[in-house]
Amino acid sequence: MRVVQGRLGLRGQGQDPGVRADNGKITIPADPKRVVATGYAVPAMIEADASLVGISSWKRGEPLMSKKDLATYKKLPKVAGELAKETNYEAIAEAEPDLIVIGVPAPVLGDIDVKRLESIAPVVAIGPTVPSAWRKLTRKQSDAAGSLKKFDTVQEQYEAKAAKLAKKYKDVLPQLKLGHVGAYGEVAKGTFQREFGNSWGTNIAEDMGAKYYGKVKKPGPGSHAVSEYPSLEELPASLRDADAITYSVQADGSVPKAVRYVMDSKLWKNLPAVKAGKTFPLRYTEAATYGSAMKTLDAIDKSFAPLLKR
Repeated sequence: MRVVQGRLGLRGQGQDPGVRADNGKITIPADPKRVVATGYAVPAMIEADASLVGISSWKRGEPLMSKKDLATYKKLPKVAGELAKETNYEAIAEAEPDLIVIGVPAPVLGDIDVKRLESIAPVVAIGPTVPSAWRKLTRKQSDAAGSLKKFDTVQEQYEAKAAKLAKKYKDVLPQLKLGHVGAYGEVAKGTFQREFGNSWGTNIAEDMGAKYYGKVKKPGPGSHAVSEYPSLEELPASLRDADAITYSVQADGSVPKAVRYVMDSKLWKNLPAVKAGKTFPLRYTEAATYGSAMKTLDAIDKSFAPLLKR
């Protein structure tokens, strides 16, 4: 394995004085030329035009990528699989990176031999917390890779688009008490996923003025702070006060098994919002970069369009 040495000192002298990451305060190159990215850092680094020499597989994000970014993703060497434990240390060493950016949740970091990676290059672990935190996390990841210029441009485009849509729906959307059914309920256990504000299915709609009511009864770490998994029998108590309900669908618009389980029940059909015809499918709810989130905004706009005709 290649041990990276030198490049010490302050920014402008070859090295950044330090970046705070999940694995501590890390000294990194001021202008990295060979970057390896894994997990959620993959789409963020591609979008920011970082100098990538290797990435992990990230199949779940493929439907969210632009044609250009997808082409880049496909041609880059894969040095890790979909899971953190599928890290190929030899392949990473052969890529000769001067920076490694790991984008996995902190609890999953234990599946990676960080010390082994640190013998190859500086390692910056910046993983997801609550789903809506992708905005800050992708900025930190892009900053570590020295790619903020492109990042800032895409962020500005997203914010302008979200503001335009918020204006478009200002007379209808903020007045609704919304609930959301996510795609991660477990049919075998008889549960569904209720997502609240700042969760995967809700956070981008919130940038358009959507208001999701309620909160998790027993908050946990990460996404468990903004979503919960009640039994199907609790559906009426959970969503009967909703004026409208959104629900997650696949990138192709098909309804996931966990959501279909809810929608096939009589309890769902008896909800006031369902009876009123105010249910809205949302695509691309797993977007975790500004570029991919623009596709989500377009999908939400298309789904919410009937609200403007009522």
